[in-house]
This record gives sequence, structure tokens and C-alpha cells, in this order.
Amino acid sequence: MSSKKVREWIDQKKDKIIDDLVEFLKIPSVSTDPKYSGDIMNAVKFLSSHCKAIGLDTKVIESDDGYPLVYAEKIVDPNKKTILFYGHYDVQPPDPLDEWESPPFSPSIRDGNIYARGATDDKGQLFIHLKAVEYLLESNDLQTNVKFIFEGEEESGGETIEAFVIQDQGKLLACDAVFISDSAMYAPGYPSVVYGLRGMVYTEIRVSGPSNDLHSGVFGGPVVNPANALALIIGKFIDEESGKVTIPNFYEEVKDIEEWERKEWAQLPFDEKKYKESIGVPELAGGEKDYSILERIWARPTCDVNGIFGGYQGVGGKTIIPAWAGAKVSMRLVPWQTPENIFNYFEHYVRYLAPVGVNVDVELLSVARPVLINLEGEIFRLAENAIEEVWGRKPVKVREGGTIPIVSTFFETLGVPILLVGFGLPDDGLHSPNEKFSLNQLFKGIETVSEFLVAVGNL
Repeated sequence: MSSKKVREWIDQKKDKIIDDLVEFLKIPSVSTDPKYSGDIMNAVKFLSSHCKAIGLDTKVIESDDGYPLVYAEKIVDPNKKTILFYGHYDVQPPDPLDEWESPPFSPSIRDGNIYARGATDDKGQLFIHLKAVEYLLESNDLQTNVKFIFEGEEESGGETIEAFVIQDQGKLLACDAVFISDSAMYAPGYPSVVYGLRGMVYTEIRVSGPSNDLHSGVFGGPVVNPANALALIIGKFIDEESGKVTIPNFYEEVKDIEEWERKEWAQLPFDEKKYKESIGVPELAGGEKDYSILERIWARPTCDVNGIFGGYQGVGGKTIIPAWAGAKVSMRLVPWQTPENIFNYFEHYVRYLAPVGVNVDVELLSVARPVLINLEGEIFRLAENAIEEVWGRKPVKVREGGTIPIVSTFFETLGVPILLVGFGLPDDGLHSPNEKFSLNQLFKGIETVSEFLVAVGNL
């Protein structure tokens, strides 16, 4: 199929596509903060209404303990192949607000990009799937069964969809492949298929000492300061010389990078100077020193402190020994590390490091398993061909340093190919102020997905 027809449709609908996405992006559907729960429900209403409006059979799947799932489908022929599209309608918190050039939930279009929280992660990208199907329905070219499942907890653990997929066991979600766009292309002009995702163990450490804050002059000395104790603990997570994580048994299940991967990644363009400039750091000195930058990001595990809190945080001084101090700590895992094992190793290590005179609690907040996908078979070939048709080159095969919690559950439960084809760009600033999504990427993504669905329909 020529791309000309879909490009003409996009040109005609361009303003409407943007307007629809703007309305979606206006909704502050932050899942990590309960104060946004009403906005989460507004996002559910918007998404379900939009699915119905474009011609999909749609229902909202309620949850007793979490946010609803939005399910939609169009079954054109039970004998045809079925593609399941996944996306998430929740977004990261917008903080720090003062670093946004335009308000995070008042979408702004500048220099060919749309700026808003959720623009690329993941509202803009899930919109690609919906608009591709909308085009095929309007043009009577949809010959593939399509299903959509959207969740509202990807940024806060994904427990609701995890439970649903396991309970469903491939009944409602029965398909021939899962298509996910929640990642970025390797670089502009370098379309990518992701075959590996790091997993994650997210924890919180709380170190407590005296029953209440104490005067640091009257009690300083004999009383162990929980903030000092916390600093001692987290300061020992990384070996300064090698860059390795020091948790005992942490690397026990890690398999080294394959030689073919090293060769393929080494051929990818990577400008270390530009990379440093883009994130505002003087040197890339973190991680394991024996591995390249891409190898550290894509295929090596990490341990990072995500936040430290406790004690006096106000203006000026307050001389106290705080009653407690805490830290959020996450570990990115690689195949074949097991989250349960890693958390056990971490908890035991934290308790071992804790000095006498304080109590330590270690809480497990969320986990996600790492994934490694075999890029073989007809579905992958059709996706590769569709990408090459639209972008003018075959996709590069890469791993991704981030985590999409539900992928491993799809992989294990549905037993079908998982296509991780993202249309974001590395500088989109997901999880950061001034998150953006290129309108060119949006429109070419619609073209790519429609090409893929037509090819699958011709099987």
C-alpha cells in the first residue's frame, strides 16, 4: 500500500488530530498523587468517549483498588489476525513547575513540537495508534482486528492491569501480537525496534532514632543522628573506583552482553559531547567503568537514590537531630535478574550497613521484570517493512534503559510477539520539565502504524 493515501488523510485532519490531542493533554492525570484522582477519571471519560467516537466498541473496566482500564476493539473478521495496542493515560507529576516554559497542562506548540506533561509519555504515542485505526476505519481499509487496553497506573506501579492480564489469561485480550509505543527512536531519522527493557525494584528506606527531634547542642554526640546514619548507608551502595553496585549477590543472575550486540551498538552514532550537553553534566562518570555509555544504559543494572528527606527543610537554620530520615532508592534490573531476589539482597544489605543506635525499615514499593524479546517471525518482518516504507530505512535494534512494567506480563501470559516501536525522540524530556512530542513524529507514526495494520490484514 502506498503511503500517499494516509498522508492525504493526515493533511486533511491535521488540525483535528492536534486539537484532540491538546484536549487529552490538558487533563492532569497524575497517578502517583491521590489529589489528582478526579483528573484520572476525567482522562478515562475522555479516552472512552474518543474510542467510541472513532467507531470502536468500548468499555471501562473498573477496579476495586486502582484506576480503571479502558478497553476498546473492532473485530472485522474473526479469521483475521488481531493486534492488541497498549498505552497508558496517566502521567508523571509536573514538578518542578517553575522550570516549565509554558504550563504543563496548557499544551503549547512551538517549533513543530507540542509541549505538555504526557506529550510523549504516553498520550501522544497512544494517540498514534488510535488515529491510525481511525484513518483505516474511515477509509474502509481496516482488515485487521484491533484491540486496545489503556491503563492509568503505569507511572505508579501498574498493579491493576497486571492483575487483569493475569486473571484474563488471554481471553478478552487474545491476540496475535502486542504493539506498544512508549519509548523513543534511537535518534532523529533512526527508527527503532526495542528488544530489551530493564526491570526495576523501587524501595523506600526509613531510618529512625529518637522519639522526636532533639536539640543538637543538648543531645548532639551520644545520640546517633538518623540523617547521618542514612547518609552512611546510601553512601556505600556504589563502589567509587569500579562504579559497581556493592550489594552482595547483586550481579549473580546477570548475563554479559552478547558479542553481536556490542558490535551493532558500536556502529550506532553516539556523540558523547552532545549527550553531556543535552543533560547538562560535565562528565559521564557514573556506572561501571568497563562498559560503554550505551552498554551501561541498556544492559547493565544500577542502584540510584531518587530522593532524600527528613530533618529541617525550611528557610534559615534549625539546630536539631531529626527523629528520622528517609530515601527513595530504585534499582534497574537487566535480564535475568529477579526482582524478588534483588529486593531481599538489598534489604539485608541496608540492615547490615545500619549503625547501632537507629532502627531501619525497608519498604518495597513496586517491581517490574526485565524483558528480552526475540525479534524473529512474520509479525516482526511486517513491522520492519512498514517502518522502512515510511522512514526510508530499516529500524535499528536497540535495548531501552527504562521500564514498561506490563511488558513482561504480556510476554509471559499472552505468549505472542511484543512489538516495542516508539516514536518519541531522545530529547523529548519525558519525566522532566518541558516534555515535548514532535508533530512530525506524531504524523509519521500514524502513517507507520496504518501501513503495518494493512500489511497484517493482507496475511
